[in-house]
Amino acid sequence: MAVSGQRRRPVVALYERIADAVHDGTYPPGSTLPSEPKLAAELGVSRPALREALLLLQEDGLLTVRRGVGRTVNDRPPRRGFEHIQPLEELIGAGSPLRVRALLRTVEEPTDFTTQHLLAPARAELRFWESVLTGEGTAAALSHEWAAADEVLDRVHPEFARALRATEPAAASMLSVLLGASRETALSAHSGITATLLGRRRGDQLGRPADTPAVLVTQVVRVGETPVLAAKHMLPTGTPALPVLQSH
Repeated sequence: MAVSGQRRRPVVALYERIADAVHDGTYPPGSTLPSEPKLAAELGVSRPALREALLLLQEDGLLTVRRGVGRTVNDRPPRRGFEHIQPLEELIGAGSPLRVRALLRTVEEPTDFTTQHLLAPARAELRFWESVLTGEGTAAALSHEWAAADEVLDRVHPEFARALRATEPAAASMLSVLLGASRETALSAHSGITATLLGRRRGDQLGRPADTPAVLVTQVVRVGETPVLAAKHMLPTGTPALPVLQSH
C-alpha cells in the first residue's frame, strides 16, 4: 500500500534538521552519528522515517556508512548548492551522460520563480524547456529551464540568444546550449538544494509515486551581474549521486 504524503513529510523535515546539524557543527566532519534507536529518540521521530532521511543524506554526500562503525559525517560535507557550471545530464551520468528527452519547448510569461531569479518584467516572453533525463531506460530527473528575455540576451550574451533562435534541440538541455555558446563569455552560477516530495504531476512524469522523497536543485547562471538562465531540477530517491562542488 502506498504511503501517504502526510506520512512522508517527516522525512523531508528530518533531512533538513540533520543537514542543518551537519552544517552548523553539531555533527562535525568525521564524527559518527548516534545509533538509529538513539538518534530517533533524540529527534523524537520514528525509525522508518529516520532511515529514509539518512538514506537521502547518504545519496547527497553528507554521510557515509562504514561497516562496524556506523554512519559518519564526510570530512568535507558538501555545501547546499552546486556552482560547477556543467549540464546536469553530465554531472549525474557517472561517466555515461544521461539522455535528455524533451517534454516541452515553448515560450511563456514570467512565473514567481522567473520573476525572482531572472528579474523578468511582467509582460516578458521567456523560453521554457521541460525535459526528463533518462539513463538505462529509467527516468532519473526532471528539469525545468528558463532563458532570460531576448532583449536581455541580445545585450549581455548575443551568442546565446542566436543559439536559442537557431535551434531548440530535443536531445539537449538549455544549459548545454548556453555552454556551447559561451566559449568567450565568462559565466558564474549560484544554486541551492532542498528536500521535498515529488507531487502528483512530477511523479507521473518520472514514473514514481507522488509521495517519493526528492531533492530539488535550483540554479541561476549569470553573465556579470545579469542572470541569463534559471533552472529547477527534481531528483527523486535513487537518482545517481550528484557531485556537489564549491566553485565553477
